[in-house]
Amino acid sequence: MSAIPVSDVDLYTEQARVDPYEIYSGLRALGPVVYLSRYDLFALPRYDEVRAALMDWEVFSSARGVFVDPVVNRQLEGITLCSDPPEHTAMRSVLGRPLRADRMREVTPRIEAEADRVVRRLVGRGGFEVVAELSEYLPMTVVSDLVGLPGQGRAKMLEWAEAIWNTQGPADERAEAAGPAVGEFLAFADKDAVPGNIAPDGWAAQLYAAADRGEIPREKCPVMLLDYITPSLDTTILAITSTVALFARNPDQWDLLRGDRSLIPHAINESLRLESPVPQFSRVLTEDHEVGGVPLAAGSRVALLFGSANRDERHYPDPARFDITRRPSDHLAFGRGEHVCVGMHLARLEMSALLERLADQVARFEIRDSRPMINNGLRGLGRLDVTVEPVAG
Repeated sequence: MSAIPVSDVDLYTEQARVDPYEIYSGLRALGPVVYLSRYDLFALPRYDEVRAALMDWEVFSSARGVFVDPVVNRQLEGITLCSDPPEHTAMRSVLGRPLRADRMREVTPRIEAEADRVVRRLVGRGGFEVVAELSEYLPMTVVSDLVGLPGQGRAKMLEWAEAIWNTQGPADERAEAAGPAVGEFLAFADKDAVPGNIAPDGWAAQLYAAADRGEIPREKCPVMLLDYITPSLDTTILAITSTVALFARNPDQWDLLRGDRSLIPHAINESLRLESPVPQFSRVLTEDHEVGGVPLAAGSRVALLFGSANRDERHYPDPARFDITRRPSDHLAFGRGEHVCVGMHLARLEMSALLERLADQVARFEIRDSRPMINNGLRGLGRLDVTVEPVAG
C-alpha cells in the first residue's frame, strides 16, 4: 500500500457532486491508481487506465457489482449491468435488439416529428425550462411508449430512475431516502409490468417473449426493465441539458454548429466528454493485476472515474474547453467493450434531432437560472432556465 498514493477525498459530498473537477485533477496528479480510504476503493482517474480496464472484462469483472456500497452490490449481482459473459452476453443480446443502430431507423421519423413539435412550441415562447420542457420530452413521450409500460408506471419512471441511481454511491442519506422508491419500482416490475398489462409490441413484452423462447431466464425479466428505464431517461435528459448549457456559455461554438450541421455528432461527443452524466462505475479484479505499473491484488474493487478520464490532459489538450471541432469519438461517457451503453444509438438520435431543430430556430441561448442535480450516481443540471433569441425571419 505504501507505493500507492492514498486520498481521503469524499466524492459524495454535495459540493463534489456539483463540481468534482478539481478533485479529479488532484487525483490524476497523484498517479494512475489512487487508494480512496473512505470507501476502500482503488480509483483510476486517468484516461488510458480507465479505457484499458473497460476493454478487459475478464480481469475487471462486473459480476460482483459495479457500485460502491457492498450491500447494494450483493443485491444487484446478476442483473445485466452486474454480470459478465456468457450470462451478460445473453441478456444484452435480448435487450439490445430494439436498440440496434438499424432499428433506430424505424423510430427516427417519430422522434424527429416530436422534436420538431417541441422545439417549435418552446422557441415560440421565447424561453423555457430546459430539463422539464425540452430534455424530458422525447424520453417521456417516445421512449416510455416504446418500452410499453402500464400507465401508472410511466408516471413514476423519472422518480424511480433517479432513486435507483442514488443507490450507486455509499450508504448515505441520499441512498437511504431512495429506498422506498426503489422498492416500489421492484414491486411494480415484478407484479404489474408483466404480460397482460404491458403493450404487446413494446420492449418490455419482448423480454418476456425472449424468455418464452428460452433465451433468458424468465425471472430475469423484471430486473432487466432497469436497463430500459434508467439508461433511457436520466442519462439522456442530463446529456441534452448539459449540451444546451454548454452552447449557452459558448456562443461561438453555437455559431459554428449552426453554420455546419456536420459538426452535430462531434458536438454530442464533446458535450458527453466534458459533462459525463455517469461519472463512475466500479469493477472487481479477478486476479492479481498491474495497472499503470501499480500492482493490485485479486479481489480489489476498482473505481473507473469516467468523469475524470474524459478530462485527462494527457489525452485531451486543454480538456476543460468546449470545442466541437475536437471530434472526441473516443470519449468514455458511454463506456467501452462488453458493457458499452446499450442505448447509446437512441441517445444520439434524440440529441441529434433536437440539435438540428434548435439550430434552425435559435440564434442564441441565455441562461437565466440553473440548479445542479445532487445524485450519487449521476451528475448534471436538475434545472436550467433559458431565454432564446429566435433566428431572424
